[in-house]
Amino acid sequence: MSSETNQKEKEKEKEIETEVEEHNSGMAAPAMDSAAVTNLHSVLNRVQQAAERSGRKPDQIRVVAVSKTKPVSLIRQVYDAGHRCFGENYVQEIVEKAPQLPDDIEWHFIGHLQSNKVKLLLSSAPNLAMVETVDDEKIANYLDRGVANIGRKPLKVMVQVNSSGEASKFGVEPLGCVELAKHIKLECPNLEFSGLMTIGMLDYSSTPENFNTMTNCRLEVCKALGIAEENCELSMGMSGDFEQAIEMGSTNVRIGSTIFGPREYPNKQTN
Repeated sequence: MSSETNQKEKEKEKEIETEVEEHNSGMAAPAMDSAAVTNLHSVLNRVQQAAERSGRKPDQIRVVAVSKTKPVSLIRQVYDAGHRCFGENYVQEIVEKAPQLPDDIEWHFIGHLQSNKVKLLLSSAPNLAMVETVDDEKIANYLDRGVANIGRKPLKVMVQVNSSGEASKFGVEPLGCVELAKHIKLECPNLEFSGLMTIGMLDYSSTPENFNTMTNCRLEVCKALGIAEENCELSMGMSGDFEQAIEMGSTNVRIGSTIFGPREYPNKQTN
């Protein structure tokens, strides 16, 4: 066999070895993060920066990843990236999704809750961590009785405040938030009052008045209940204004489309 032939065979073997190495390397390479996971990391970085600007630590801000209209598979991707707090607006969605996902998820219900859906919500989502949208004594009483009936630990709730005065939004008027908070604290032993929640105005300004209103509401509630401000959360800020909300005192931001992408409405949803 000529030396030229030997050289060609060696070159061919080297090419094969290189192809095998490249194939194995490609097989071993981790899959790229999904868009939702990349978005989550971006949001958490922005939350960190906003927290620092407000003189707080990032772990003092809770990010509720709002998975409204999104499939379980997409929620699972964000869960696998390490996130544990998710929010839903519709009872039917949380009822369908919660059993398909890990038990250590902390579900927040952030939509308008009808009294006839309370039992279904509580029984179908044992890892429901909080209802952020209690806007009258009736729904507080329904939740209190529902929690007692199923024998679960006290449920954390927030009082929803209509701080913008917009007719399209639910929530108690700012002047009524103290009385509702007192009712929950004194008359609902199976509920744990955790703070105040609001939805921002449609037209945001550099110092949105509704966020200022929430700060004042918290002062009044804390004074009436005799609790420290750090024991009364402020849930305000969504995809379009969460950084500003954090700078103005929010401890809980609800972020959906900036993480998961635009909403998808294949069918009409009902609460």
